[in-house]
Amino acid sequence: MKTRNKLLTLLILSAGASTATALINKAVKLSATSRNILQETEAHCFKWRLGNIHYTKSGNGKPVLLIHNLSPAFCGYEWKNLSDKLSENYTVYTIDLLGFGRSEKPNLTYTNYLYVQLICDFIKSEIGHRTDLITSGSSAALGAMSCCNSPELFHRLLFINPESLLSCSQIPGKNAKLYKLFLDLPIVGTLIYNIAYSKQSIIKEFMTNLYYNPYSVKTKMIDACHEAAHLGDSPKSAYASIKCNYIKCNISNALRKIDNSIYLIGSNVEGMKECMREYKECNPAIETATIPNVKLLPHMEKPTDVYNLILTFFSL
Repeated sequence: MKTRNKLLTLLILSAGASTATALINKAVKLSATSRNILQETEAHCFKWRLGNIHYTKSGNGKPVLLIHNLSPAFCGYEWKNLSDKLSENYTVYTIDLLGFGRSEKPNLTYTNYLYVQLICDFIKSEIGHRTDLITSGSSAALGAMSCCNSPELFHRLLFINPESLLSCSQIPGKNAKLYKLFLDLPIVGTLIYNIAYSKQSIIKEFMTNLYYNPYSVKTKMIDACHEAAHLGDSPKSAYASIKCNYIKCNISNALRKIDNSIYLIGSNVEGMKECMREYKECNPAIETATIPNVKLLPHMEKPTDVYNLILTFFSL
């Protein structure tokens, strides 16, 4: 009887803890998405085979596609400060990749090749012309592989603070499947994700790694990133694939094969000079520039400086 009572007590406590955690997860999601900061009246939808893709279109001129950094907290909203300037001279497209922001977030394993297919299909269907491409951070690998796969769809490529070639080349480790399975758990995995992308964690990331001047971080941007990270049915699926390196891909050969013009904009962050040198070793035709006093998001912190560099590069 004692053993039975102990098991019953343990079962009740476990059920109570699970229920409490599920309620906490629900409350976090409702709190993060209640402001509707990312809602846009003139948004467009690309009905892709794996889910609806949210994108925006503005301006007139040659097309340019902007692809956000591969972090669940980011989406096309990342380009808001820069796209307003670019739309004076270009037709600007910003896209929320599958699993990010306002696009659908199906529960699946996200890979580099999946995004290559998405980007190429998007250009064919929604843009319909060769396009310039600008990427942020880790999405440079997607741009390089997309251009290598379908060079006829792209004109010029510009990568802002790309990942190092070594970082791009990482592959899922021995425990990747187990860790991803753990992150995919509906209650515990969601709790881990909510902790990783809590508002406090996002603020800390902006203050320490993303912005050079922490006083220029606006509350609305933090709220937008917090909302982007918690929208949709399965926001943690892309996070699990990122953490387990399923989206990584060795792009060295792609960089060597690409005959399109490639430009790099870097910041004064640790390792960026070496990173740009590695890219130039793969493709000596790559041109580079550095913006001082910014960190990983110069297009958000100093959009005018980035805009002027884009005009310079794209007029060459």
